[in-house]
Amino acid sequence: MTVRVLLTGFEPFGGESVNPSWQAAELVAAEPPAGIAVTAVQLPCVFGESLTALRAAVDEVRPDLVVCLGQAGGRNGVTVERVAINVDDARIPDNAGARPIDAPVVPGGPAAYFSSLPVKACVAALRSAGVPGAVSNTAGTFVCNHVAYGLAHLLATELPGVRGGFVHVPWAPEQVPDGSAATLPVETVARGIAALLAAAAVTDDDLHVSEGATH
Repeated sequence: MTVRVLLTGFEPFGGESVNPSWQAAELVAAEPPAGIAVTAVQLPCVFGESLTALRAAVDEVRPDLVVCLGQAGGRNGVTVERVAINVDDARIPDNAGARPIDAPVVPGGPAAYFSSLPVKACVAALRSAGVPGAVSNTAGTFVCNHVAYGLAHLLATELPGVRGGFVHVPWAPEQVPDGSAATLPVETVARGIAALLAAAAVTDDDLHVSEGATH
């Protein structure tokens, strides 16, 4: 049986000309893992509008699995987010100029949601594919967390049979031409995401291994 996957990435933001989350999503959709049909959709880097676009994509694709990708400049590997929190607190404006401070993603919603992805199995799949990966315990408070929380709320309240979560990817080399920060080639990221999707599609019970952090 083919597993239907909705894979999203973001448009560029913060003055960048590219966003590796979208570049990787396109590559994975062009060459998906065996047994998986991947539909890639680009989300606007805008509070509110991003969730409207995500909801429309979910309604159209009717996926079994949803994985949203975002850019986390400065991280040195692909990081699978464990938790999303119910707050928008923007350090910079989004692409529409909005900069919410201490605003809920979903008024009255739970304080947080854990990802319904098998996060540790996903990290193991990344590493097995030769891609640096880790569990992350913060998706920030910008549009990435906004989407991570909004997705989790949608799945929990309306689509309990669908699993999903959020994954951050590092800057692409072209974004840091002076080599002053960690980067990862988009092709490498895409290879890791393909392996992650393959693992998430067949893993019901997550691995019982330590992926904790002290800070």
